[in-house]
Amino acid sequence: MEPFKILIVDDTDENLVALEALLRRDGLEVLKAMSGAEALELLLVHDVALALLDVQMPEMDGFELAELMRGSERTKHVPIIFVTAGSRDPQRVFKGYESGAVDFLFKPIDPHVLRSKVDVFLELYGHRQQLANALRLSEMFVGILGHDLRNPLGTLVTGAQILHSQGLDDGKMRILRRMISAGDRMTNMIAQLLDLTRARLAGGVGFIGAREPINVASLMQRVADELRVAHPNSTLVIDASGDCTTTGDADRLLQVFSNLVSNALQHGTKGSTVTTSVSGDEREVVVSVRNRGAIPHDLLPTIFDPFRGRKGAVADARGLGLGLYISEQIAQAHGGSIEVTSSEDADETAFTVRIPRASSAIAGHPSRLPIDETLPSHLRRGHI
Repeated sequence: MEPFKILIVDDTDENLVALEALLRRDGLEVLKAMSGAEALELLLVHDVALALLDVQMPEMDGFELAELMRGSERTKHVPIIFVTAGSRDPQRVFKGYESGAVDFLFKPIDPHVLRSKVDVFLELYGHRQQLANALRLSEMFVGILGHDLRNPLGTLVTGAQILHSQGLDDGKMRILRRMISAGDRMTNMIAQLLDLTRARLAGGVGFIGAREPINVASLMQRVADELRVAHPNSTLVIDASGDCTTTGDADRLLQVFSNLVSNALQHGTKGSTVTTSVSGDEREVVVSVRNRGAIPHDLLPTIFDPFRGRKGAVADARGLGLGLYISEQIAQAHGGSIEVTSSEDADETAFTVRIPRASSAIAGHPSRLPIDETLPSHLRRGHI
């Protein structure tokens, strides 16, 4: 087990030595910095359980360092204890808490108080690590289970389809159709769980395969042709303008567009027209899917969250509430974005996907994403 790490920052070498001596113990590594800039460099490469910051330092004081830490995704959750020789001015203390401190220690420091406070935060950090590891194992189990269920489920669905083609009596045909429909729903849910596992454990590995030249307008036309069969009584209009070509994974982008258009057809105002537009300029290709009807205002902030409440305008009886989350992950893997606007006054909902035109817009992402070797082979892209 790796030791827990504590960062101490003080511009006086003697203070650093004294604090390190008080904190030194087995299973604990003390990182020392004599300036805010040096501290930020250490935080780029180390995960720390706690930071002890001197308030009065030249160039960048403890308050400024704390604000920078709170503004970074990597360090915003690191507990900060300010160490100061200054007065117990309430305004100064308030400023410290406003900067992100969880506590103050005033010099001269009582060794017993220091160790007690540090022990509390180390214990909390240990609990967080245990919970994170448990969540990772749980999601890994879901991914492996989903992968292993696909083969026997596929066998059952295929068998039902073969029997369905053999001209049985009406009663047996109804049973087989229900079996095939249920199997299709289960297959869709398993696919969503595998995509969730990719996103959570592998940082999106698997959301893009080979990047190839694609025409987004043609992809949208394919989606429309397929969904018109399933929704013969609905009206779907497609409008394309400009250069709609880019590079990407056609299958994954089809998944995004199919999810958005399917949601619009299912959950928009009955009998209204669903309008999709594809437009391209020199920087990006923009896809918009619009339908009549509004998403409840309280649902909008969490619309792309996984396993969101399955109620209201975006509930999907065929899935697990993962469709929009996965769509967002795919768009981001292409260097793009997806957003939603919905207004009860205008009685309209619009989802907009933006995909950069050139592969250079997503530099740093190789055409084949690396396999995360920490994952079981079943969950590595290419094995799923």
